[in-house]
Amino acid sequence: MQTGLVGNIQNYSIHDGPGIRSTVFLKGCPLACQWCHNPEDLGFEQQLRWQREKCIACGICVVSCPNKALRLDTSCVSIDDILCIRCGKCAEACPTLALELLGKSMTVAEVLAQVKKDALFYESSGGGVTISGGEPLAQAEFTAALLQALKGEGIHTALDTSGQAPWVDIEKCAGFTDLFLYDIKHLDPEKHQQLTGMDNALILANLRRLAERGAEIWLRMPILPGLNDAPQHIAAVGDLARQLGIKEVYLLPYHNLAMGKYEKLGLTYKLPDVAEPTEQHMEELRQLLANKGLNIHIGG
Repeated sequence: MQTGLVGNIQNYSIHDGPGIRSTVFLKGCPLACQWCHNPEDLGFEQQLRWQREKCIACGICVVSCPNKALRLDTSCVSIDDILCIRCGKCAEACPTLALELLGKSMTVAEVLAQVKKDALFYESSGGGVTISGGEPLAQAEFTAALLQALKGEGIHTALDTSGQAPWVDIEKCAGFTDLFLYDIKHLDPEKHQQLTGMDNALILANLRRLAERGAEIWLRMPILPGLNDAPQHIAAVGDLARQLGIKEVYLLPYHNLAMGKYEKLGLTYKLPDVAEPTEQHMEELRQLLANKGLNIHIGG
């Protein structure tokens, strides 16, 4: 039976495709975007998250751990990643939910049963289910099976992807995907490498192949002041969209609301000094692309 590692299922989403949707976040991503808003879904394995503000330093988690992987020092819980086997015993025992095991192995049938509970909302709003992450194509077999099951139920499907995957994996999913939400971080391969840890050759090649086969694509681009928001670069993205016959482009203003997630995961946030773009700047970029005949959206 096909299983996948699911980070979260978010109901009533209005930013991951048309209408009211459920978004299924899968764990694991080949990129390491410095501004990633879902760091809890970057890893390909289950992981523990400790939330300082919920912890009452009772020590129950330490006693509950069968591998003695936890230690309580001056009201701080530390986790030995070598000893920890992600069994979740500590999270189950924690009375304040300060410890959380991120990632749950689920079958296609289990995910389908959960998202079908909102089928009436999909029907009334023209919504559906979006598979996101992480990078859903990193679990291509599971993603393809889930998309196929959703289509079998008559549910609109969207795939939120960076495109950093072998074409064969995209092809497995394409026949069951109504809409691709395709991320563009930067067109320059060296700058893309600096921002994400990998160049963009495969991403752009896959985008072209998808467009050539007539897939419905919405381009989505995070706007990072000083990093990828130069007018000439934004104009080049617009030229690419026009060349590929893509009409819908979403500009996503950078924000640092995920910084707290990094602290809880013991990770370092790499862009603490990047400012959020102003409304005026976003409007200028929107107008620049709208002048190319594209449908430009801010946010979403």
